[in-house]
Formats: sequence, C-alpha cells, structure tokens
Amino acid sequence: MPPPIKVELVPHDPAWAELAAQQSRRLADMLGPLLITVHHIGSTAIAGICAKPVIDLIPVVGNLGQLDQSRTELESLGFQWWGELGLAGRRYCTLDDPETSVRLVQLHCYEEGSPEIVRHLAFRDYLRKHLDLALQYQQMKQVCQRQHPSDSHRYSDCKSAWIKKIEADAIASYSPDAHED
Repeated sequence: MPPPIKVELVPHDPAWAELAAQQSRRLADMLGPLLITVHHIGSTAIAGICAKPVIDLIPVVGNLGQLDQSRTELESLGFQWWGELGLAGRRYCTLDDPETSVRLVQLHCYEEGSPEIVRHLAFRDYLRKHLDLALQYQQMKQVCQRQHPSDSHRYSDCKSAWIKKIEADAIASYSPDAHED
C-alpha cells in the first residue's frame, strides 16, 4: 500500500485539464491499442471546487491481463504499481515527482465494461451539473482535511459516507452517452 500523503487542498486550477491530457497521451503512446480511453476524474476534474493537486485518471483497457503484462512499461514512465489495492478489477498506480516525492498522478485502471468506471464518471458529472452539491463536497473535503491533514488515507475514509450517499443519485441519473471528459 502506498504510504499516506499530506492533504493539501488548493483552488481549482484550469491547467489540471491539460496535465490530465498530457498524462493521457503518455499512456496512449506507451499502451497503444490496449488503451481504449482515459477519463479525468476526481476533484481536479470539477471546476469551481478545491482539490488535492493530484490528477486522478481512469485508463480504460481492453484486457487487464495484458495491462498486467505492461507493468514494466508503466514503471518505466515513473509509475509505481500497487495492483488491485483492495478493489477487485482495478490496477492502481501512482506517479510522484522524482525530486520532491510529491504525488502528481493516480491511475485507477479498469477493463472496459467495469461498473467502477460508471461510478466514477457518474459522480464527477453529477457534481459538474449540481454546483450546490459540489460546494457541499468541497466543505466536506475541508472538514476532513482539517481532521486528517497528514493522512490521505484517513482523509479519504472521512469523505466516504458523503460520497456514497451522492453516488446513488448520480448513478441513477447517469447517461453514458452524455458524459463529458
């Protein structure tokens, strides 16, 4: 398991979308046809709210077994491979700045058709459409950051109940044809 990182929340930065696109291109160049698409998720993908300055991406692949065989290539790009890390069907990887050890990117890799993809996209798109909920989420994040400023794992656990409550409505109203990246 990756060690917890300090929880720093900063105002939304429009440059995060370009950073996500750059990382997506790096992955596409390395994985080739195995990679179907990459989705930018998490708070850095929601304009108007604060976030940890860590880009969360979902690389969607055609076959997890083939992705497992590409582990060395991902590691050559600087990613640390953590395997499923408690979520069946996921491959989790992190990219830290080699000089500062500051976390830059988190990959949540799934095989095409995984319901986890819909869960993440539905939540992101729902908050993009409901600014009032996005601002509530921001408040929850700030409370959790104050409670757990040095432990990203406990910070995530702190937000979990609020996220799960909103996810149900988000998934119920989600239209896969209408999602925005």
